[in-house]
Amino acid sequence: MTLQILAVDDSRTMRDMIKLALLPSGFTVHTADDGIHGIEVLDGIEPDAIITDINMPRMDGFGFIDAVRDQDKHRSTPILVLTTEAAPELKARARAAGATGWIVKPFDPAKLVKALQMVAG
Repeated sequence: MTLQILAVDDSRTMRDMIKLALLPSGFTVHTADDGIHGIEVLDGIEPDAIITDINMPRMDGFGFIDAVRDQDKHRSTPILVLTTEAAPELKARARAAGATGWIVKPFDPAKLVKALQMVAG
């Protein structure tokens, strides 16, 4: 079974790294470069899980999580936050917004694959 992932990050390098980590494990990866673009891409797909950064222009990760959770069909889609931030208050804020998990960059590709398989499998 192929899992579909939406990865939202304003860094092209990070989007490429996520793809490199996930494609060999059979994931289909859709990407967006900020929260607003993420909502647009989400319109056309049914992802099994979503990965988002926190610090992005136009709409940050918190706004993006809120916008995803406001949509009935994505209310229970797992959302992993992938960020350089490690502050407990930010983690708590992301959890309160509806994030499923938190992974700190730089990430271990094998751990990211495992985390996605756990939340989306």
